[in-house]
Amino acid sequence: MNTPEELDELRMECRNLAQQIIDTFPENKAMVATAESCTGGLIAGAITDIAGSSTVFDRGFVTYSNEAKQDMLGVRETTLAAFGAVSAQVATEMVLGARRKSRADFAVSVTGVAGPGGGSPQKPVGLVWMGLSGPGDLTSAVELRWNPEWSRDMIRAATVRAALEALLGRAALARRPQDTPTSP
Repeated sequence: MNTPEELDELRMECRNLAQQIIDTFPENKAMVATAESCTGGLIAGAITDIAGSSTVFDRGFVTYSNEAKQDMLGVRETTLAAFGAVSAQVATEMVLGARRKSRADFAVSVTGVAGPGGGSPQKPVGLVWMGLSGPGDLTSAVELRWNPEWSRDMIRAATVRAALEALLGRAALARRPQDTPTSP
């Protein structure tokens, strides 16, 4: 999975997922924010490429440098020093910062190594951490591992797809009726 045709197919999947976000999020008057490092704004771009995105997209933060993560999202210097930019902890602080500094109900963050260089044995090319946050303090971080032999474009496109799928999944979870005990 690394041919131009496969990349085009992946990008079309992203467009379809973004359309689903535009179609479903207004039902709950839900807004989205993104906090992106390794994708450099591609998640926000996928959503805003679709007409009608202003009804669901609040803002995107492109925080490629550690300083930008600190200044724009409030990621703590101690977290960056202890765990590095590509970590669950930083992805979590990024997504919480995006929620705090926006009007969004849902947020997604990504930080990773898209390659082709920059990887290490501990944090190889293809490693991405994604943070998710939604209503009710539903916040989590998920590790994604893409094929390190994929192109930079493929790793970034796969990350965009995963983020859009995650937003849709988190929104579906938030829409489920809560189980409440019934009286005997």
